Amino acid sequence: MGLVNNAFQPEDLEKLRDGNLGISHTRYSTTGMSELQNCQPFVVETLHGKIAVAHNGELVNAQKLRRKVMRHGVGLSTSSDSELITQLLALTPPFEEVDAPDWVARIKNLMTETPTSYSLLVMHKDVIYAIRDPYGNRPLSIGRLVPISKLHSSGQMVYSVRQRCGRQLALEAPVDADVVSTVPESATPAALGYAQQSGLPYVEVLCKNRYVGRTFIQPNTHLRQLGVAKKFGALTDNFAGKRVVLIDDSIVRGNTISPIIKLLKEAGAKEVHIRVASPPIRFPCYMGINIPTKEELIANRPEFEDIAGYIGATSVVYLSVDGLVSAVQSGIRSRDEKDMMIGGNDSGNKKANQKFGHCTACLTGKYPVELEW
Repeated sequence: MGLVNNAFQPEDLEKLRDGNLGISHTRYSTTGMSELQNCQPFVVETLHGKIAVAHNGELVNAQKLRRKVMRHGVGLSTSSDSELITQLLALTPPFEEVDAPDWVARIKNLMTETPTSYSLLVMHKDVIYAIRDPYGNRPLSIGRLVPISKLHSSGQMVYSVRQRCGRQLALEAPVDADVVSTVPESATPAALGYAQQSGLPYVEVLCKNRYVGRTFIQPNTHLRQLGVAKKFGALTDNFAGKRVVLIDDSIVRGNTISPIIKLLKEAGAKEVHIRVASPPIRFPCYMGINIPTKEELIANRPEFEDIAGYIGATSVVYLSVDGLVSAVQSGIRSRDEKDMMIGGNDSGNKKANQKFGHCTACLTGKYPVELEW
């Protein structure tokens, strides 16, 4: 286990030279601990040969499905819902002849069994199937070697959405300051948007060690805080003696931003104003993000009443829910207007009949599906 370049030695990669098909997985734990037995892809032997499954997401009705496979006499050796998906696909459905497997039908059957949340790769012999749940909740990129939330993905540019969030944040939460900066790197587009809207200059105040993993996805608080300490250095000449507006994309638990503020103040920042380009996260996500309890969220704790004092900032303001939705939907509206100009009235009518939804469950507590536990 570990980073890809540590987990795979040259001799391991050499074994892959003769293959012409493969799937792999870098794990972000939601259901099941970060242990070797939960590593993916999961591989099982079926009546029709081996299948391998790689999964990103979290099943909202996993317990119900666990009981189903166990009633069929299938044991589960891990706590991962990804193994559960693999075993569900391996079960022979009642409509199928034993000697003629229909993997597409099995996948469709799986999608009727559980509404969300998953993107899957399923490999069988010389075929790879790519599956995304009906809600489109988890990212799925086809044909590109790109990370999730790539800046030009998902219909409208994620970069542009983040930048509009920054502009909206500047309208909602202006501040008397000298410079605008970012907690790199996902907050950078929002910081640029804030700077453009506010008229304040944008500068870099933090340099990032790219060999330290994402602190948010570390499994416990101690590892998250330790990661922050190793991850950033201060670019003192850019901000010493100045009032800094620092844009972050989110503050979830509140235990990673404090060391950054302390670092900037010790390096000479006169003031550090935190502006967050998303609303406060108040509810757990049960659909693929590791936020299992309300109690661990800073927005639900007594410290939130004085969050600026708690994290050591001069001030803290979050983007509103309405502001976030507006920033996302304005891109959809502008794209639709462009399509109407290109495609004429028929194209416009088709677009007008489409519905676009946004999951705000972690912000509002309104979940798009019924949760079964």
